[in-house]
Amino acid sequence: VQLVESGGGLVQPGGSLRLSCAASGRIFRITAPGWYRQAPGKQRELVAHITSGGSTNYADFVKGRFTISRDNGKNTVYLQMNSLKPEDTAVYYCNAEKITTYSGVNYYQVWGQGTQVAVSS
Repeated sequence: VQLVESGGGLVQPGGSLRLSCAASGRIFRITAPGWYRQAPGKQRELVAHITSGGSTNYADFVKGRFTISRDNGKNTVYLQMNSLKPEDTAVYYCNAEKITTYSGVNYYQVWGQGTQVAVSS
């Protein structure tokens, strides 16, 4: 069981990127997935979080610009990032509080390897 992020890259200020986080393995359920980020020299911080029911919460610094969503059928979580700013530059990580497989095994606090987002002119 693992989470694999994709979609990062270099974008100009004001631009957009869409990150994807796909869970591999025989996944039955992903509980409380979210996106975090870590800029150089800073601690990892929560960006957005989505519950199984679809409720979302966002860090104040991305409200109105970023949107988290999930496709349960594809075991994938997305982060649409619009109006990007240089201060959004960071490695973005996907996290799941719990991943349950069809065999009933639970994996807790699963992290992806991260994807780099750079916002610069």
